[in-house]
This record gives sequence, C-alpha cells and structure tokens, in this order.
Amino acid sequence: MRGFVKLSIVLAFVVIVLGAYTRLTDAGLGCPDWPGCYGELTVPKDANKAAELFPDTPLESHKAWNEMIHRYAAGTLGLVILGIAIWSLWRKRQHSEQPVKLPLFLLALVTFQAALGMWTVTMNLQPLVVMGHLLGGFSTISLLYLLSLRLQRVHIPLGDPKVRSLSAFALFALIVVLGQIALGGWVAANYAAMACTELPFCEGNWTERLDIAGAFSVPEASTYQYGAHDYAERMTIHIAHRFGAYFTILVVGLLLWMGYRRASSNVIRTSLNWITVLLIAQVTLGFSNVLLLLPLSVAVAHNAVGALLLLSLVGLNYKIARNA
Repeated sequence: MRGFVKLSIVLAFVVIVLGAYTRLTDAGLGCPDWPGCYGELTVPKDANKAAELFPDTPLESHKAWNEMIHRYAAGTLGLVILGIAIWSLWRKRQHSEQPVKLPLFLLALVTFQAALGMWTVTMNLQPLVVMGHLLGGFSTISLLYLLSLRLQRVHIPLGDPKVRSLSAFALFALIVVLGQIALGGWVAANYAAMACTELPFCEGNWTERLDIAGAFSVPEASTYQYGAHDYAERMTIHIAHRFGAYFTILVVGLLLWMGYRRASSNVIRTSLNWITVLLIAQVTLGFSNVLLLLPLSVAVAHNAVGALLLLSLVGLNYKIARNA
C-alpha cells in the first residue's frame, strides 16, 4: 500500500508538470472535445476528417498530443487513486487503524478534477475553471503526500514545547504558499506572465494603471484562450502575484528562522532544510521567468518547484502536529 501511494505521488507530480507544459504551450484547447480528441481516443491522423467535425478548430497535432498525453496521465492517476480507495476499504476490515476517509476523499477530489478538466475544454479555458483545475491538482498531490506520511508513521520525539510553538505559524505559512499558488494560477489562466518585464515591480507608471476590480473579474468572451483582460488588468494580476511572492518569501523566511532557532529534532530540521532549498530555487526561477522572458523550461520548473515547496510545508505541518 505504501509503495502504491508513493507511486501515485510521483504520478501526480508528473500530471502537474504535464499540465503546466500543456498550458504554457497554448495546448489547452489542442483537442476541442473531451475526453477524446476530435471524436477519437487518440490524436487523429486525418486532418480533413477533424476539420469536418470542428471546422472552427483546425488540428494542430503537436498541441493535441500535449493535451492528450496530459489526459492519459491524469486518467491513469485517477485509476490509481481508485485502487487506493478500494484497497483501503478492504484493509479496513482487517486493520481498524487503516485510514479510509482520506483515500475516499481523494477519490471524490480526483473525480471532481476530471469534471474540471472537461469544463476547461467545454468552457474554452474560463479562468476560474483553469485556476480551480490547477488548485485541484496541487490539492491532490498534497493529500496523497499526507496519506503517505500517515502510512509511514514517522517517529518523532514527542512533547518538545519549542516545536509545538511553531504549529500556528507553520500552518499560516502553508496557507500563504497555497494562496500564492492560486495567484500564480490566476496569472497563468489570464496569460499575464509577461505583463511586467522589469524587477522588482513593473515598468512605467504601473501604480497609476492598477485595476484591481477588473483584474479579479471574468469578462464576457467567446473564448479565453490567450486571455480576455486588457493590459492594465493583466498588469494588475501580475503585480498581485509579484507582491504575493515577496510576502511569501517574508513569511516562509520567518518560519525558517523560527524553526532553526527552536527545533532540535533532526526530523524537523530536515524538513526545514528542504524548505530552504526549495524556497531559494523558487525565487530564482521566478526572477528568471522575468529576466529571461518566460522560457518554457524555466516556467515549467517554476510550477514543479512550487508543488514541491507546498509538499515540504505539508510535511513540516504534519511532523509538528505529531510532536504535539
């Protein structure tokens, strides 16, 4: 069971990376239907037949394959989570301590993720749906990691009051990182990643052009591919993510400072070490996205490291809770 859950974590990470790659290569509508592609289970070879079915959406095979590979991986993850849920129910009959609520919730979550994947296509990349789909993916991998920790039963020296005192702030840091991921999802869903190309803030008279109400609204549009907001709204979205990043650095940095001062357990310190490395990597990738004008490899890595940073904070919170 533990090995199966660890496999699902790896698969969920692959799905997140493939999802980022699909989005960043503008392949979110590479297949205009769902769950197939131009009415087939794989990318069709006959472009003329595809054009007959969807005359307004010409077949671009490379984008269609990006989309379908992501769907195949996501579908496989769903089947693996279904297997975990069934196995948990069966094992529960023999072992009363076997966690079953979390696997069943994961099954419900990944089912909802499938619905969001469908709506992403049928609603032409509506930003709220796209961001919800991204958050659903990050939530899935986080809960799978939490399930793995529960099954692993990591030994932690109990009763250290200095470690217990970190619990509230560690949870706050986790919420802040999740909020920053949501802002990143909103940037991606609205094609606002290149709205600002200077550091530390934005070029020109950006303070005079802020439009918060417009930035966090969903305008009427027939399709949201390539974005439906004007420049001022996209710039505001980007600025919100940029300020969110600075706040996240401050909060997580403060957590690390507090943690290294108070924690004596090697288990806790290992988590703090991972958070430090991942935070530095994430900041470097974020700045590189701006300075290098959003290269594909860096942008995908920014999503991947964001997921790992979230997992590292989930792990720290779990370990602190076990210490209480």
